[in-house]
Amino acid sequence: MSRPDDRRVVITGIGVTAPGAIGTKNFWQLLTDGRTATRRISFFDPSPFRSQIAAEVDFDAELAGLTPQEIRRTDRAAQFAIVTAREAVEDSGLDLGALDPARTGVTIGSAVGATTGLDQEYRTVSDGGRLDVVDGTYAVPHLYNFLVPSSFATEVAWAVGAEGPSTVVSTGCTSGLDAVGYAAEVIRDGLADVMVAGATDAPISPITVACFDAIKATTARNDDPEHASRPFDASRNGFVLGEGCAVFVLERLDHARARGAHVYAEVAGYATRSNAFHMTGLRPDGREMAEAIRVALDEARLDADRVDYVNAHGSGTKQNDRHETAAFKASLGEHAYRTPVSSIKSMVGHSLGAIGSIEIAASALAMEHHVVPPTANLHTPDPECDLDYVPLTARDQLVDAVLSVGSGFGGFQSAVVLARPERSVR
Repeated sequence: MSRPDDRRVVITGIGVTAPGAIGTKNFWQLLTDGRTATRRISFFDPSPFRSQIAAEVDFDAELAGLTPQEIRRTDRAAQFAIVTAREAVEDSGLDLGALDPARTGVTIGSAVGATTGLDQEYRTVSDGGRLDVVDGTYAVPHLYNFLVPSSFATEVAWAVGAEGPSTVVSTGCTSGLDAVGYAAEVIRDGLADVMVAGATDAPISPITVACFDAIKATTARNDDPEHASRPFDASRNGFVLGEGCAVFVLERLDHARARGAHVYAEVAGYATRSNAFHMTGLRPDGREMAEAIRVALDEARLDADRVDYVNAHGSGTKQNDRHETAAFKASLGEHAYRTPVSSIKSMVGHSLGAIGSIEIAASALAMEHHVVPPTANLHTPDPECDLDYVPLTARDQLVDAVLSVGSGFGGFQSAVVLARPERSVR
């Protein structure tokens, strides 16, 4: 038995700001072309660091339409969120002025908040690190906004005129999945009709690079940045840091149908689990991710063999790729071997909290176009990763249901199921 339409939540608008591609159309073109946006870091001199590459967004806040005041008071990640939310709302066709603002909410995910702004301001007030006691008179007037990630949700709420539930979700690298899952639950609980939801991060800074260097999580393949991100490949040796944002308009299915909106997908199922095991380590059996997948499929009322595509976390670390391969086998059974799996981090890097929403965007667009994006740079599969990872080239395929998963430091494991609203249920 399916949910009534006023309890079903659908995506009617998508906005994307990603490395190599600003805007949803450009983003999808990059993915289906199999192009990579990874390169040597240009934001600062990376030569002192072990990993010197990243997936940077070629973003100009003024050209993107932000006012001087918006630019002055916001961190780069917040700027991404404002611009991307506006694209999502425009794509949805919603007339914000006709909505009840108290029934419109915002949920924004972020793993590391205003890292770029804080890094820049520290260098300013400390005179490049030379002062033990910093001089706060040199700080920007809105420095407090950089210290509190809640400012991200505030800025998006102002941009779209939302006066309903507003929150920030910060669960490490699953933040982007969790923000969308949480927003869908807010609508199902009857607390809002429309939610503007997604995630943003701009972590490419010396402090972030140094932290990942310390645990050797990022790749040191500095001589070949374009091919450095190699999920599921036997030669992979860590992920490539990225940045970016994706934001969606979510609304009740009956609300969308009443206004004749285009529906990309239904957010049919969501679940999150924690492994309570290790800050960065993963059990090899993938049990917690498998459990999140099982619960998400149950909420979606979808049998495992109805999944047409899996958008993997696919970070390109050896333990993660093996962990989620085991999770897919445990949760999907034999169907795992028949299901295409791919990682878009091979092309746009790992933007920490933002990547889950960027991957949901890729999943919804895969359904829209019946095309599975590829895993770039996959030439020699790891024998322990023996599923169909769609190497190198996008694939035409009927896609009516997608499973998108994420794994984050702290033990977070999340899964989102997207499906066509007209699908049959159990």
